[in-house]
Amino acid sequence: MTNRGTDKPSTTSGGLTVKPTLKTIATLSGMAVPTVSRALNDAPDISAATKARIRKIADDIGYVPNRAGLRLRTGRTNVISLVMSTEQDMMNQTARLITSVGSGLRNTPYHLNVTPFFPGDDPMTPIRYIVENGSADAVILNQVLPDDPRVAYLMDKQFPFATHGRSNWLDQHAYYDFDNETFARLGVEELVRRGRKNILMIAPPIAQNYAQEMVRGGEAAAAAAGVNFRYSKITTSDSTNTQMREWVAGKVADDPLIDGFICGSVNATMAAVSGMEAKGLVVGKDIDVVSKEAIPFLKFFRKDILVMLEDVSATGEYLAQAAIRAVREPKASPMQFLEIPNGFISLDQY
Repeated sequence: MTNRGTDKPSTTSGGLTVKPTLKTIATLSGMAVPTVSRALNDAPDISAATKARIRKIADDIGYVPNRAGLRLRTGRTNVISLVMSTEQDMMNQTARLITSVGSGLRNTPYHLNVTPFFPGDDPMTPIRYIVENGSADAVILNQVLPDDPRVAYLMDKQFPFATHGRSNWLDQHAYYDFDNETFARLGVEELVRRGRKNILMIAPPIAQNYAQEMVRGGEAAAAAAGVNFRYSKITTSDSTNTQMREWVAGKVADDPLIDGFICGSVNATMAAVSGMEAKGLVVGKDIDVVSKEAIPFLKFFRKDILVMLEDVSATGEYLAQAAIRAVREPKASPMQFLEIPNGFISLDQY
């Protein structure tokens, strides 16, 4: 019979609706139950056309896998857990990363579970919970430290994972990373080209690997050009907007020679601009500002900000596929990609 409310076929037994099963799909498709199961689990030996046909039938009849049964049969959950810290930065990459990881899991048997942890919490807690309880088949991490204990733990447990960022064990695990060292180097070189000689950076917390890369790139480029370069060791791009704004306002007031900023986040950029404008300085005239962003926005805020784009949509989709590969092919070489900045964009390129 047909359920008129959803236009999806269903079966009945004694007047009761029966939940669609693999056998239901097999009957409708004319294929064997094992073939249906393998198609829904994205088996590599099943053709794309067959997978598409089976998934359409499954969607049409409202088939939902029995996760308890799946776990009993295979030991898997078909869940990828994205473990992320909560941040104060309202313009951060979190929403885009969640969306893009979810996009990367479309048309696969895997589902996304977002596991947050809060400032002050032990970042190991959610990782241990997932591994010890088997609540996901793989995890995706961000804000990676050089000697990240989460990475060490997951490698020791041989638990599948992928990281947004690189660790000191980058040759041993899957990752997608933005080349922050090149970002900072190009930023300093552009500031020098514009005649800037005293550059400040608002970097992420220096314990994080991408912050160290950013500082390293800035310092090397500044040394090569013979200009001054410093970064704040107290105020970071994870600080509150008020803290960053006040820090910048104080710095430009105390040192009128400051003529360039490199910012590690969108919020840091906006706070820096607000701080310098509070002292009567103009972006692009008195001080140039370099930033990166995942969503085109900053040049609408101030058109003279020097902006590079970071492709977080590609990041999430790649990490999703890397996590799946780590589950299915644990002996294969891990998927790894380093995104190289393409340079600065104009407002017309938005």
